[in-house]
Amino acid sequence: MSVAITRWWWIRHAPVDHPVGRIYGAADVPALTADEPAFRALAKRLPENAVWVTTHLTRTRQTAEALRAAGAEVGVPLVEDAFGEQSFGAWEGQTYDAIHRDVGTHRFWLAPARHRPPEGESFVDLIARVVPAIERLTEQYRGRDIVAVAHGGTIRAALSHALNVEPEAALRISTANLSLSRLDHIHEPDGRHAWRVAWLNLQPGP
Repeated sequence: MSVAITRWWWIRHAPVDHPVGRIYGAADVPALTADEPAFRALAKRLPENAVWVTTHLTRTRQTAEALRAAGAEVGVPLVEDAFGEQSFGAWEGQTYDAIHRDVGTHRFWLAPARHRPPEGESFVDLIARVVPAIERLTEQYRGRDIVAVAHGGTIRAALSHALNVEPEAALRISTANLSLSRLDHIHEPDGRHAWRVAWLNLQPGP
């Protein structure tokens, strides 16, 4: 038996069609996919013969379709609900300024990692649902490339797991729209395994 490397190619969805300054979180808002040069540049970096995964939210599926149109080899994506964005519950639709005035917020994210908004979930809750899905798909597609079109919070959750860092530290990691982050899972013949971070937040470019 040889070492099996499962490569996760995490893509944050395209920018969304949503009022600037308002929280959307787990709301199902559409993506803006008119930036053809950015999609072509990103498509060139993606592997062939990969397993594709999106979330149940429209913006990730639209991003995958735009990458297909830009030349990426996109199969029929699996839809993984567990990779959906963090729900901010009653905060969704409100302005960031209003939330900041009422409850205070986080410097890099909407709330501290263990804070659960009304009717929503904390970042720690998000990690708890994302990680089992990563482990399941890593085992199911061991040794393959997995392209996952997901959300900023989801990607931070994956990084928290791979880097074995505290959730609060993971919130400091930037994940721009249409950025690419690659995490490699290394499975040794003796059963040992580890994660390796190949790159983070790579922006579309020439």
